[in-house]
Amino acid sequence: MGAVLYHGEPNGASLTVLAALAESGLDIPCHPIDLLAGARHRLPGITEPIALDLGIEGEGPVLVIDGEAMTESVFLAQYFDELAGGCGLQPSDAYAHWEMLMWCRQITERLSPAAALLGNLASSQQAIAAIPAEAFASLTASVVSDDLRARWQALHDDAIDAGQVADSQTKVDQAVARCEDKLADGRDWLMGDFSIADLVTYSWLAGMELIRPEAFASAPLSRAWLTRVAERPCFLAARAMATTSEPFKTWAPGPEINRWG
Repeated sequence: MGAVLYHGEPNGASLTVLAALAESGLDIPCHPIDLLAGARHRLPGITEPIALDLGIEGEGPVLVIDGEAMTESVFLAQYFDELAGGCGLQPSDAYAHWEMLMWCRQITERLSPAAALLGNLASSQQAIAAIPAEAFASLTASVVSDDLRARWQALHDDAIDAGQVADSQTKVDQAVARCEDKLADGRDWLMGDFSIADLVTYSWLAGMELIRPEAFASAPLSRAWLTRVAERPCFLAARAMATTSEPFKTWAPGPEINRWG
């Protein structure tokens, strides 16, 4: 099986997948790419538009297996767990498995677009705006997804909707509150046992401590959970793959903001 995982810095969707891969113990080569240079849209051997436009989470990681591109961090985490014969990232109980997937859907549809927008405004908008016009036109021309291209353009042109910023702040606050409520019974992990729910939630929330600290001010259980997750060997391994000193300050255009709240 010819395989390679293309990923950005260990933050957001790339962190989810790198940590899942480390937890699985699978030996799949990893290749870091510069997401802010549009490298995700120019992967070697990937030319089919549908392969380049499969992901809805924006500049997320891409797993290429025998020339086939696979995207979406939660699905990739499931793939690694199942390919490894079950490394414990998914509950075996049917209801618990459903509950985990519903939690992950909330995170990927509500928190991740919000975190990506706030993260880009805090850390990468200036770099995107500084891309020369000709180079930026070339970069965006390689982006197949109209939605994703529009988010690149909005950051480049500083055409950011203030209402979306306020809504994103609220969604981060709500995600922390949901974690706090889930952890209130004394459990260590969001679903009882460590799972993909912890992977994906941590990957989008950890960087928000720097950007939206007020969301965590009255959430001691969530702060303690963030510390526990950060100390897991799979996350230590994922963060060791960073090429920058502060990966939680490295963001690229993310998912489309959910229009239905």
